[in-house]
Amino acid sequence: METIVWGFMFGAILQYARLNRFNTIAGMAVLQNFAVAKTMAFTIGLGMLLLQSEILLGWADYHVKPLILVGVVVGGLLFGVGMAVLGYCPGTVAISLGQGNLDALVGIIGGLCGALVFAVVYPSLNPLLGPNLGALSVRSLLPDDTLFWSVTSTVAILFMGIALYLQKLQHHDWRWLHAAVGLALLNCVLTLPFVAGHPMGASTAFPYAAMTLTDLGAESYQAAIAAPGAWELWFLTGAFLAGLVFALLHRSFRISSVPELWVRYHGPKPAKRFFWAFVGGFLLLFGARMAGGCTSGHVISGGMQLAVSSLVFAVVVFAAFLTTGHYFYRIRQAVPIPPSPRIVGVNEMEAR
Repeated sequence: METIVWGFMFGAILQYARLNRFNTIAGMAVLQNFAVAKTMAFTIGLGMLLLQSEILLGWADYHVKPLILVGVVVGGLLFGVGMAVLGYCPGTVAISLGQGNLDALVGIIGGLCGALVFAVVYPSLNPLLGPNLGALSVRSLLPDDTLFWSVTSTVAILFMGIALYLQKLQHHDWRWLHAAVGLALLNCVLTLPFVAGHPMGASTAFPYAAMTLTDLGAESYQAAIAAPGAWELWFLTGAFLAGLVFALLHRSFRISSVPELWVRYHGPKPAKRFFWAFVGGFLLLFGARMAGGCTSGHVISGGMQLAVSSLVFAVVVFAAFLTTGHYFYRIRQAVPIPPSPRIVGVNEMEAR
């Protein structure tokens, strides 16, 4: 029950700033909406100062993902392509499903299939994912405290500065900043031993659920992901409930199949959207499992820990994400989405 509450808070933060929406995430892929980039950059920058302080005080421990080079790079490429096509992340897709988006449901099904295929081929694929260069982080590479904190502070200021610069380039409201602070604080709370004892994550829930439902996949992989997979499944359940509850409270819940931005580039046919949502979900989760994490568990949580694997993953993901967005969303003559000065509910938008 406690994990559902934390997931609900995660979902509430993201839906508050509309960071879970297809139009927001895919909008970043075509450089029309910087909200996700701003939020992630500021979350990582602020979060690394807070989390490193927690660790310094002995309140938390590192949970650095190892740099398994081929898995991180190839998985990051697949993840970036999948995120651009699907328009959701493993965490945000649950929130959007709660808001009534059927393409999110199809993406989840595709993600379950992609995660299950990875679990089945894991014994054969695992030896090809190396070399394993170990759990490298800035802390492990810079044992001197003065040098470490100098680098950490500089990188943190750089990340937060990038976020504020993007805000200057595209001045939307400041809900992204509220969300960034909330995500950084939430992740720091989750790492406390008496709360969860580890950072947030989402993608491990997919192979856990798929293997539980089908009884397929390598036993060694199932044993390795059982504990984090179960926790993340309850965490995403809370995120789904947040999407549903706030959509009902704001009277913005509606069943929809094709997002507005998708219509502008690919037309209004649900079948086409569902096909690509499945493909995107499949690539997203297969890539996440190859790399060992996703945007929440790898990019944000790992970035806050200054993990080398997570920083490499982030660079590869966003390179693939932006490249895919450039080509995938140029099929039709697109009309740019004008920046919205504030967040409005669906009913209000329909009344305009």
